[in-house]
Amino acid sequence: MKYQLGLYEKALPSNLTWEEKFNIAKSAGYDFLEISIDETDEKLSRLDWTKEEINSLISIMQKTDFPIRSMCLSGHRKYPLGSLNEQTRLRSIMIAEKAINLADKLGIRIIQLAGYDVYYEKSNDETKKLFEVNLRKMVEMASAKGILLGFETMETEFMDTVSKAMEYVEKINSPYLGVYPDCGNLNNAAIKYDRDILDDIDAGVGKILAFHIKETVPGKYRDMHFGEGDVDFDKICKKLYELKINRFVTEFWHLGEDNYIEIVNEQCKFAKNVLAKYYN
Repeated sequence: MKYQLGLYEKALPSNLTWEEKFNIAKSAGYDFLEISIDETDEKLSRLDWTKEEINSLISIMQKTDFPIRSMCLSGHRKYPLGSLNEQTRLRSIMIAEKAINLADKLGIRIIQLAGYDVYYEKSNDETKKLFEVNLRKMVEMASAKGILLGFETMETEFMDTVSKAMEYVEKINSPYLGVYPDCGNLNNAAIKYDRDILDDIDAGVGKILAFHIKETVPGKYRDMHFGEGDVDFDKICKKLYELKINRFVTEFWHLGEDNYIEIVNEQCKFAKNVLAKYYN
């Protein structure tokens, strides 16, 4: 197979065991799971797993023959690298260090970074400066462990396009920092700025590590299934094939449905059907 397709962990109920999550994803046809480290205390506590807890998870991956290979690190939304509050910034660096160490131990290749200087605070020149300072520290830590960091293109103006993400990638100028875009968010930005989404994707040539496949409509960025929005997946996947992007994660959320296994199967099939048009 010429590409790898991962499942975003939040597509499954949070009360499932790791073994259940792996088996459902594997049965659906996925190649790996993308673990979530979001801003909730429950997810952030994963960064403090003991050696025994980490080894237990590794054992389950080996038992099911199904790995975790990427991390969606959105915990920085609550504890951003660019915060004007010094204690918050210190927490953000601690989160970064622990996330990189956890990725190293679990065999995770890519950490997706939320492209926010701040989220709950107001962005300004100072928050952008602090963001860059602390981003440099995080990239230095990641490079020592051989972990790739990729910016997710977000829903806020700070980094809602590949072009904006590339400004920081070029400033840092490290082989360990790239872009991990979200095609749904990019689609909304392209409509907002009246710009061709393919031109924006081209801005990241040589620095796109992987891609989130997600459905959106203008004004709505989540909680949708494929086919419910207006993202032109055919056009986007054709471009990604031309750029030799071979790593994808379907991003959708479990919304309390009882038939979540059926939904996971359908979403995987949808993504594979689109990719199969080019990746044969």
